[in-house]
Amino acid sequence: MTPLLRENKLVETFVALADTLVEDFDLVEFLSRLTERIVELGLASEVGILLADEAGDLQFLAASHERAHTVELFQVQNHEGPCHDAHATGQQVSTADLRDELERWPLFAPRALAAGYHAVQAVPLRLRGRVLGALNLFDEAPGIVDPETLAVVQALADVATISLLQQRELDRAQAVQGQLQHALHSRISIEQAKGVLAERAGVEMDEAFQLLPGHARRSNRKLADVARDVVSGALSAQALSDRG
Repeated sequence: MTPLLRENKLVETFVALADTLVEDFDLVEFLSRLTERIVELGLASEVGILLADEAGDLQFLAASHERAHTVELFQVQNHEGPCHDAHATGQQVSTADLRDELERWPLFAPRALAAGYHAVQAVPLRLRGRVLGALNLFDEAPGIVDPETLAVVQALADVATISLLQQRELDRAQAVQGQLQHALHSRISIEQAKGVLAERAGVEMDEAFQLLPGHARRSNRKLADVARDVVSGALSAQALSDRG
């Protein structure tokens, strides 16, 4: 790959990572593309990504190759390895030769070596003090990733983190919006039920409103459900007035 083509590919990758505001956003596909592009750009032989769940435990999300997938799953299952350290500290974790890390990672190091890896670099997915997970760079030959390459990978990880947080906030906003819309529908039903009760029971609007929550409490039902039954005719004014 020529330097110009590589630069163009890198720009395309940054743009793609920033574009998460789509209706059909898929987290696994998003992270899988990131691993594939890192390998395509020649920044690592293979790549894997672990993200923390709501409980803070790392889970496997994506890998560029099946071999990396297997090693990452092993890391998750045994709670040990460079991604775990990077996630816990929020700092990059590197080893030039896994044969020197048998005491540090007594389970992970032998497993990664058996898979054919000798060098590993873990980069945190972080934004300020918040760490979402970590990205692993695997290489078959011993050696440290050069600073320029590492800076590019960390920049990609940072942009991906911003995009993931943006998507999470969007999901939250949509959930809140959905809750608000549901509340508005419930409010409309309650207002309609007040009118129906006032007319059918011949009472003032304030008294009609008091009948609704009173019946809801006695019957252990939601106020909005009671209101909808009143509007539909499934619940009569007499039934609401009966406090027995």
